[in-house]
Amino acid sequence: MDRRQQKTRDAIFKAFSTLLETKRYGNITVQEIIDEANIGRSTFYAHFDTKDELLRTMCTDIFSHVFSDELMSEKTHDFSGNNNGLETKLTHILYHLKDSEKNIVGILSCDSGELFMKYFKGYLTEMFSKYLNETKVNAPADFVLNHLVGSFAETVRWWIDNRMKYTPEETIRYYIEVTHIA
Repeated sequence: MDRRQQKTRDAIFKAFSTLLETKRYGNITVQEIIDEANIGRSTFYAHFDTKDELLRTMCTDIFSHVFSDELMSEKTHDFSGNNNGLETKLTHILYHLKDSEKNIVGILSCDSGELFMKYFKGYLTEMFSKYLNETKVNAPADFVLNHLVGSFAETVRWWIDNRMKYTPEETIRYYIEVTHIA
């Protein structure tokens, strides 16, 4: 993707995020995104076929970095020197969600929330499956994986519903304490 295409894509993401701050996902039209981004209709459709694809791509962009195997130093947190253990990975996820708070709250607070959670759980499933052999639970692996993914997704929803009043570290400690995962 060249710089011009990336700039247009960023403008579409920014416009979509701005609209999510004030409107429900289902009430946002492609025309509103186009107007907010100050682009033409054909330009929007050159990048995305639908508004749902825009949401999926936005989630994929967020998750591809958040769930990266390499943790890097960033403005709000630095896990680059840490081991890549589960606790570190989960804390890293919460920091990124906090950094994207406006987008995430907007997405989760409306009908797009279930679509977001579906994508999120897919990434969580892949991540948790790497740590299954470390669990000391006498239950089928697919049951344990389903439980870890579902309970972490609901932990994130609870954390966001509570306006992220607990730090990412505190929240992950609570999750680990209750699930006995680490």
